[in-house]
Amino acid sequence: MSDDSLLGRAVRLIPLSVDHAEALFPSASDPEVWQWTPRPRPGSLEEMQAMIRQMLTDRARQCFAVQRLTDEAVIGSTSLCELDLAEGRAEIGATWFDRSCWGGPYNAESKLLLSGYAFDDLGLARIALRTDNLNVRSQQALTRLGLVYEGTMRSHTRIAAKSWAVVTERVGPVSAGEQSRHGRTSGA
Repeated sequence: MSDDSLLGRAVRLIPLSVDHAEALFPSASDPEVWQWTPRPRPGSLEEMQAMIRQMLTDRARQCFAVQRLTDEAVIGSTSLCELDLAEGRAEIGATWFDRSCWGGPYNAESKLLLSGYAFDDLGLARIALRTDNLNVRSQQALTRLGLVYEGTMRSHTRIAAKSWAVVTERVGPVSAGEQSRHGRTSGA
């Protein structure tokens, strides 16, 4: 990961900092954007800053701001969560985008960049993603990315969640297909 960022064709993932709070607050405070997020929606810039500070103190998490390359605007955030290097696994989560970016290449490319980083640079063997049981839009997006649906986790969190995963055995086909559609480039 060159200069701690991950570069794609449409986005750059840059390490999240409290300095990104002002750019992220409008989308994070949108009730529709935050509908499926299990943590409370920030109601003020100060709450957004506090949330980011809390995210950054979690040693099992690597947080990124998503920057659109065409105008360098910060349009969302995503993270590697529950990162366990010893077990070779993590979860991609805490992801949200400004509603104006829904349906574009940003979410798919962000997940591809994080997966490539996790498998290629960190040497992980498994990446998992969870959605709220009722979040059909995200479930359809994960299916389009080629992730394997593993089941519904009824007691994992306070809400039922559906789980998808990609493991190293499937990375070749997923990465090749995604690279041809989204053109992953290295950050070097």
